[in-house]
Amino acid sequence: MKKLKIAIIGAGSVSFCPATVSDILKNPSIKTAALEIALMDIAPEALEVSAAFCLKLKERHKPDAVISPTLDLRAALTGADFVVTAIEKERYFYWSQDFHLPRKYGFRQVYGENGGPGGMFHTLRNLAPMIEIAKTMEEVCPDAYLLNYTNPEAKLIGMVSKATKIKAVGLCHGEKIGIWHIAQMMGKKPEEIAVEVSGLNHFGIFTKITDKATGEDLYPTLKEAERKLPKLYAWDSHALARTMLRTYGVWVYPGTNHIGEYFAWSDQFLASSLMQYAYDPASESPWSSLENAPLKFIYDIAHGQRSWEEDMAQNKKEDLFQKAFDADRDISSGEYGVPIIEAIAFDKEIHIGAVNVVNAGYAPNLPDGMAVEVPAKVNGTGIHPQRTLPIPTALAAMIATQGAVADLVYEAYAEKSRMKLLQAMLLDPTVSSYANAALLINEMCDLQKDILPPLRWP
Repeated sequence: MKKLKIAIIGAGSVSFCPATVSDILKNPSIKTAALEIALMDIAPEALEVSAAFCLKLKERHKPDAVISPTLDLRAALTGADFVVTAIEKERYFYWSQDFHLPRKYGFRQVYGENGGPGGMFHTLRNLAPMIEIAKTMEEVCPDAYLLNYTNPEAKLIGMVSKATKIKAVGLCHGEKIGIWHIAQMMGKKPEEIAVEVSGLNHFGIFTKITDKATGEDLYPTLKEAERKLPKLYAWDSHALARTMLRTYGVWVYPGTNHIGEYFAWSDQFLASSLMQYAYDPASESPWSSLENAPLKFIYDIAHGQRSWEEDMAQNKKEDLFQKAFDADRDISSGEYGVPIIEAIAFDKEIHIGAVNVVNAGYAPNLPDGMAVEVPAKVNGTGIHPQRTLPIPTALAAMIATQGAVADLVYEAYAEKSRMKLLQAMLLDPTVSSYANAALLINEMCDLQKDILPPLRWP
């Protein structure tokens, strides 16, 4: 019987852990293995709930599986074949700062997760633990694959690949969201459409859109359908991508709030931007404590998510964990992680629509060495990114700039340098003032000093 150890780092995550473990335990190939699932988190309470969930689920689907909860990273990783990472600390508390502080200094940033100054601080907060994970893997499971879900996806994968020799790949469902969007517009089912993607995570381009059955080029159909839609159709999700389709001739995914982080002129296409993390500065002190933080997260106008405060008003935090880790629910992630594990471990060749890897000619008019999002073939010999068609020159230039920004952010981390971070900000298209960029760095480094790596001016 094949032995297989899968380590889940960030096992207290209510978003990824329950669905990922469910995917693992229900997978018909993995069920034939002598399986150990190591669950690791830095939060004891969250880990306890996660472990209880996994023990119940394994009794239903694979009673001989071993579930190993631990607070010890090295123990979780020792002997692992695959490592799945989904880590974040006080997600919306810090995201609200990433969102508001750059805007306070006049920078035209939306969302603040992956691009703009907010994305840089988000990267710096998650980079140290990600590199710790990867360096520990080099010591105790050097042949394992790191399958990462943590954002900022592209920046982290690129930087982990600079700092270590671990086989790392970033996974995101943005490509599937893009397919769903264009299917709606064309009146087709997502499963009828085939695409080829190239570009940057959360700034991906469909270089091909075809009918899966006939091979017909569907770009003419999409462009005709887009022209017939009302101007305000699904505004927050589609308005920017529709404008880019008319301007550059290709569909960009996954939606305005993500795409728009990487350049300044996107803000007119996101009506919900003023709603995100809203607070009244005349009466509120938003970051004096977690309880006072403006945690209201609105994904977009049409599909707004309930805020954490609203959830907390109706449920205790413990109840929310219990609902997420409910072994009686039939859940699956829809993500690529477990299919990749099955394909490699059991030599079953599959096609993956989008993976984040370091470019080595896969995206032909993007710089080698930067993290890109491209399709891949996966089998028993590993993950094999596929070469794509080039993307339009203007979009390639925008994305190449983000590769240089990421390089400078990594240098800021490695050299503990606020000056390198300032260089990254002054290169970013959303930043418009030298003085305000320096002031932002000082304020954010003070506000997030407990979680950021130490950065100094020369």
